[in-house]
Amino acid sequence: MSRATLAVGYDELAALKLLALDGARHGEVKASCGDLADRLDASTQTASRRLQALEEAGYVDRDVVSDGQWVAITDDGERVLQREYEDYRRVFEDPAELALSGRVTSGMGEGRHYISLPGYNRQFEERLGYEPFAGTLNVELDEPSRRARSAMESLGGIDIDAWEDDERTYGSATCYPATLEADGASYDPVHVIVPDRTHHDETKVELIAADKLRDELGLDDGDEVIVRVAQ
Repeated sequence: MSRATLAVGYDELAALKLLALDGARHGEVKASCGDLADRLDASTQTASRRLQALEEAGYVDRDVVSDGQWVAITDDGERVLQREYEDYRRVFEDPAELALSGRVTSGMGEGRHYISLPGYNRQFEERLGYEPFAGTLNVELDEPSRRARSAMESLGGIDIDAWEDDERTYGSATCYPATLEADGASYDPVHVIVPDRTHHDETKVELIAADKLRDELGLDDGDEVIVRVAQ
């Protein structure tokens, strides 16, 4: 269990939300423990402890000065708030799908290697229903889709288990069923593949499919696409 999991609960997230409402997501804001305590209906000492817990978890940066403190929400803190937002959005809007927009971009070529490994390939055939083309299509997400991407974690995914050979252990992943649209044409099924590791690039998604998607939809780098992830 991570330190952040141990230190931060719903009470701390309430304090983080108030800081965001004050503008701390966009830069440093002056914060008073007394004011925060009043808004949280808590004691000044409790408000101070919650700020300290947020700092220890890496969700805020603090600079304590003689007459208070300056607080800014970090990237990790913003991601936590985005997940909370997506949870509430699903409660009230109940979307049937998640639409992510972006542009096709070239990857590092690692997808071709990993997709072809037998321990993964066997699971793809059994669980996705097809043998993927040896490679992934990389999509650089636009800014709104980067913020919305975290909602994908709450959708129903297909588990790809970790496995090992004589040389090393290969990590697990989750595949999310989707449809790819480009210039009036569409292709399905595709799957957004997300390695189950602590940190991944949230500005992009990688897609796998039975065919080479660039050829099927006539895609080049820079072309606009929409990835519709099913619920």
